[in-house]
Amino acid sequence: MVKVAQIGIVVAVLGIIISLVGLFPGIIALPLTPGFGVVQILVIVFGFSTLILGALIYAKFKFYAFQEHTLTQQIGIRVAFTGITFAVLAGLADVLGFGSNLRADSGETLLGPLQMVGMIGSFFVAALGVVVYALAGSPTLAEDD
Repeated sequence: MVKVAQIGIVVAVLGIIISLVGLFPGIIALPLTPGFGVVQILVIVFGFSTLILGALIYAKFKFYAFQEHTLTQQIGIRVAFTGITFAVLAGLADVLGFGSNLRADSGETLLGPLQMVGMIGSFFVAALGVVVYALAGSPTLAEDD
């Protein structure tokens, strides 16, 4: 099961790279545009979702490989995925029609300060869910270590 934990690390690192590309598209020579667009917001959220998924895979197969989930761990998983869902909703609030920045006639999508706070707060909630999952239960290390 150690190999699956290593796959979790690879998935998490891939999520970090995708998030960095979403935040700073110039690092892969994409043209810079003013503000944040819908695709850029989706790439950031997808990258962070991949990071959270990789962290959950790592924690499961490194510490709890041969155990069933406890109730606290299931709550941690649900908190992590709820944080990701709220991050998507906060990031796409203007596109979905309930954001504080109304779309201009030019069709530009803005990422306002309330949306940024919502996304960052939701990312922290998702990370807290991973921490709850990792700390809950009694870990047994795999025999392959």
